[in-house]
Amino acid sequence: MKTADLPDGFRDMLSFGLVDALLGRRSRRFFMGAEIPDGVFKYKSRFATVPLTEPETLLIVAACGGNTAWHHMIFRAARYAPHLSNYAAAAGGRTFPSSAGFHTSQTFFTDDDGVYVLDTRDAEAFAERAGDGSLDPEAFLGSMRRRVRTIRDGRLQLPAAVPCVEPHNTWVVNHPGTLLVTPVGDLSQHVLLNLCYMLQNGLVLTDDIHRRPIPGIDAFRGMVDVNNTWPITFVEQWSLAELTTELATGCYAGALMLQAMGLGGWMFNGIDAFSYLGASGNPDVPGLGFRYDTNDRWPYPNPTGLSGVMEGFCPPHYPDMRAAVDAVCERKFGPGGPFHPDTPGPWNDSRAVRGAARAHSEEFRACVALQAQYVLDTFGKFPGTVPSIFAIMHLQAHHLDLEFYDRFFKPGAYLKTHADHMKNWHPAG
Repeated sequence: MKTADLPDGFRDMLSFGLVDALLGRRSRRFFMGAEIPDGVFKYKSRFATVPLTEPETLLIVAACGGNTAWHHMIFRAARYAPHLSNYAAAAGGRTFPSSAGFHTSQTFFTDDDGVYVLDTRDAEAFAERAGDGSLDPEAFLGSMRRRVRTIRDGRLQLPAAVPCVEPHNTWVVNHPGTLLVTPVGDLSQHVLLNLCYMLQNGLVLTDDIHRRPIPGIDAFRGMVDVNNTWPITFVEQWSLAELTTELATGCYAGALMLQAMGLGGWMFNGIDAFSYLGASGNPDVPGLGFRYDTNDRWPYPNPTGLSGVMEGFCPPHYPDMRAAVDAVCERKFGPGGPFHPDTPGPWNDSRAVRGAARAHSEEFRACVALQAQYVLDTFGKFPGTVPSIFAIMHLQAHHLDLEFYDRFFKPGAYLKTHADHMKNWHPAG
């Protein structure tokens, strides 16, 4: 993407202040082409819908999930110093934080033309930072474009009706001309990484639901105090909360970008997650098409993965939990991983830094696998009490109908970037 190809709004966006974005953030839902048929805000737009351009789409999606060079690592943990803390699962950093650098989420999005995934979870840094810490935004965008994969043509099939969409969103969500961005997390992998974290810090699981220790855990007394435990329900709920934070902050980064670009939209959770992922059981609501299982013991279907795109670290995508544990370790310590000495990095001597971490031993892997397999065998899925694949937050972007806001709001309902957006980003009309 060359400077000559970019509209004036791009350069204005680069100079937009963080404070302005924070203070100017509001949910702005009424888009060009929208209609509210009744009530105090009854209004029908006189404009045709204006879809986002490719640069607009790419900027919003990149804000939600783009790769922003290298993860800087966690330097020290007293328990296993002088070895480098080895919690992280990804070498790259992204626009949002992730617990201990786990980074288990992928960023999906849809517009009128298709359904896509921005595949940056295990991507290397797209560019090295300059001496002042900056990244070239145009190079950044070009790299983002190369990481977009098309899943299918046409807009995501998600009916704008209850129960797929909450009642207050049916008139606005995923309509023609809008962009819908959704980070999706692999909670099965996140829980595995937390089991690794626990074991590194002297903790193992206990089954608080059935009120018993993990059978066979005594075999690992030589490496861990098996009486120092955290309950399964606590660990899984804690992992769910951590992952929710990751998904939400990605959407929040996108919401701040909306202000800088002068686009309407908002972040929200008013879509049924099972309908979105494709686990509703309704063939007329395929969503993203994730495979899922049902069981009389579970209150909800359990999505586990989208073949070839995002597969959970659990069966049926792996034959058992030991294989999933090995895959986690390969992601961490194998080629391209954060603790492989040949993976580049931001340090003067990246090989020395990355090689300072201690790989998980065979005994370590066996202990983690024993606990994970117990959860799978006991509850019929992994994790046992929360979904394997999880989605909750969404970001929608669209072009505002300013006349709606001029009619119903006092001056100040939108920013100068919104007032100038069509002129600066769509000069040809």
